Amino acid sequence: MIKILFHLNCFEQGGAERVVSNLANQFVQEDYEIIAATEWQGENEFQLDRRVKRVHVGLKKQDEGKGRIAKIRLRFRYLRDLIKEEKPDIVVAFTRRPNYRALISSLGTGVPVITAVRQDPRSYYNTLADKILIPLLYPKAAGCVFQTREQMKYFPKGLQKRSEIILNPVNDKYLNVPAPEKKEKLVVQSGRLVEFKNQAMLLEAFLRVHEKHPDYTLKIYGEDSFDGTKERLEKIIRENHAESYITLMGGSDELEKELPKAEVYAFSSDYEGMPNALLEAMALGMSVVATDCPCGGPRTVIINEENGLLIPVGDKEAMADGISRLIEDKEFADKLGSNARKISGRIEGKTILEQWKTYIEKIIGKR
Repeated sequence: MIKILFHLNCFEQGGAERVVSNLANQFVQEDYEIIAATEWQGENEFQLDRRVKRVHVGLKKQDEGKGRIAKIRLRFRYLRDLIKEEKPDIVVAFTRRPNYRALISSLGTGVPVITAVRQDPRSYYNTLADKILIPLLYPKAAGCVFQTREQMKYFPKGLQKRSEIILNPVNDKYLNVPAPEKKEKLVVQSGRLVEFKNQAMLLEAFLRVHEKHPDYTLKIYGEDSFDGTKERLEKIIRENHAESYITLMGGSDELEKELPKAEVYAFSSDYEGMPNALLEAMALGMSVVATDCPCGGPRTVIINEENGLLIPVGDKEAMADGISRLIEDKEFADKLGSNARKISGRIEGKTILEQWKTYIEKIIGKR
């Protein structure tokens, strides 16, 4: 039986956390032994199969009064102790800091590490520490999973040669959902209320759309990230007296039911990795207008004017024009939605699981 140790910060609701929870649950169903090593327990986490062994490798209560350097060393030690105790066949780490921790903690253990890069490297791996650690540590990785080629090009060439590009799997509940008989005069978005998703640009764009199409409304589904974005959005709504046609809906566990009611799905991020929300909307057969944001996630899955519309980042005029075009040209919008749905075969859980299994077993075989 192959033993995989996944390492990430927690299973709080987020893109990487969703992917790892899906993979962990699928792997145990395939009779793999799975350990999930996390730094902390979140308040609202994705559910894990009871057969997944969850282990805390973060700081303990007695560590709270220690200095910063001591805490960093303890984080490495706790993870290293777990690796030496469990002796997994492979460690798979997700996101920036867990990647570094896994690479350092595994040194000398003989256990290979696959790192997984989920964000735009130019936005998340741009500190002085990153410029030192990437060429120092990433060559030690047995491999890396990227979501786009643009991500991959940021890292050492030697690592690129032994890496793979694997898209995110979407929950099966977003697949094969029939389109409603009649759509509502509605534009939607889903995703955390956070600055880099630039929902403020979408609101400003929709104010223009509403001038032409006053019978249309905008609903944004997503939880507050507590970075001030929600307050900024509420201010825009309030100052433009838009309460009757722009609504912040909060989080929802029934997006597969709510999103397809809309005529248009609008994606406004300034940068992303491979956005799950966009993949879900496409799998639902929605007509999508999306920013062509780095590191290339939208353009990896959207062919402009074939299965969606791509617009420049931060361009509220282009967003407004794109939404209006999809509202006004129903035949064109239906074509985009129908073609978008075809992505389902590339991102269904079984397909993505097989790609991960093949890659992991290839790395273990080389060991």
